[in-house]
Amino acid sequence: MAPLSQGQIGHSYFQRSFLSVDVTSSKPEQQETESAYAWLRLCAALALMTLGGAGMYTVTVVLPRVQSEFGVGRSDASLPYTLTMIGFALGGILMGKLSDRHGVMVPVVLGALCLGTGLIVGGSAASLWQFGLVQGVLIGLLGTSATFAPLVADTSLWFTRRRGIAVAICSSGNYLAGAVWPPVMQYFIDRVGWRQAYMGAGVFCILVMLPLALALRRRAPVPAHAASGPAANPAPVENRAERPLGFSPGTLQLLLCVAGVSCCVAMSMPQVHIVAYCGDLGYGPARGAQMLSLMLGFGIVSRLISGWISDHIGGLRTLLLGSVLQGVALLLFLPFDGLVSLYVVSALFGLFQGGIVPSYTLIVREYFTPKEAGARIGTVLMATLFGMALGGWMSGAIFDLTGSYRAAFLNGTAWNLLNIGIVVTLLYRAHRRGALVLAGPVSNQPR
Repeated sequence: MAPLSQGQIGHSYFQRSFLSVDVTSSKPEQQETESAYAWLRLCAALALMTLGGAGMYTVTVVLPRVQSEFGVGRSDASLPYTLTMIGFALGGILMGKLSDRHGVMVPVVLGALCLGTGLIVGGSAASLWQFGLVQGVLIGLLGTSATFAPLVADTSLWFTRRRGIAVAICSSGNYLAGAVWPPVMQYFIDRVGWRQAYMGAGVFCILVMLPLALALRRRAPVPAHAASGPAANPAPVENRAERPLGFSPGTLQLLLCVAGVSCCVAMSMPQVHIVAYCGDLGYGPARGAQMLSLMLGFGIVSRLISGWISDHIGGLRTLLLGSVLQGVALLLFLPFDGLVSLYVVSALFGLFQGGIVPSYTLIVREYFTPKEAGARIGTVLMATLFGMALGGWMSGAIFDLTGSYRAAFLNGTAWNLLNIGIVVTLLYRAHRRGALVLAGPVSNQPR
């Protein structure tokens, strides 16, 4: 065999040390799921998702300033947010595949650099189209997307018995970002201006996110199915690989994506329009903003409770439970439009719907092979984001046509019923094939 050149040796070392960390070289206890190291990674993932959420929430805070400075209408000023969400959705698939191939640290490092750079460049944009391009590509496609689907997928690989609650904690970072970034950005915008605040946020994200990403350097333990420990009711190996629930993998993926779009069209109606709805009722937008904060706050509680529930009954049943309760809460907006009633219904809506999106991650992990987790979870989560975008626009269009949100609430309920129908179908097939996963496996270690 010919000796390797110095360049080949260097390239081989780079692949081994950075892109493809050898999991067998680490200490055994560090590779165990449910370990102290797994919980440390979860804390880092939660912090990274909260920081990465800057890309979604900073742009909403600066919208009035951007509109005023560039002299455009409200719809044009909203375009950068729309481009961010489109980039966020598409980037989930790209970053998921990158995570599957090289480990989660690679997309997170890339995302931190692109997010920070995007915020810095966005703060110096000379026109609205430049600002929108930066938001869509650097911040949405390459930045924030790296801190959502890849982190959720990676977390699901490090936990078995407590996978549900772990995924719920991780995905709560998205809601935490919505609670943290707007007031922080508004504080600095009022004092130094939106451009300086944007640039400062970019520098902060790079400086904090890169060290946190080092906690994710070790590759996740991906077990062989045959070596898995006992489970309460595990899906058969062939069911998870070639014919999940009797479908082809692509068909099941498509059904989950349609369900994701449907549930989030329903979910977006109150989340996107509650402020405007309160304004129409005469309560003022400030009351609506308070209801939205209440909704998101209870959404965090919902994610944690649903995570605990899913550890006992599995992802499919948890998704059905959340979807049914979301439909009930959505219907409650129709007869109850008093001020106090709306506060209560908003809290109930947040409490009922917060665990729906994380359930899709668990279903993918239960019925697909772990090596596909990043890409498949990214695809399903992309569908939920498209559902949020579609539902927000659709509810506004229905209001313009009817002059009322009543038809919009009914439209959301109809989409929610479609989601429930798909989930019931999947549950029926799982029961019939004996493939219903009730809880995660006790251990992923070889016996």
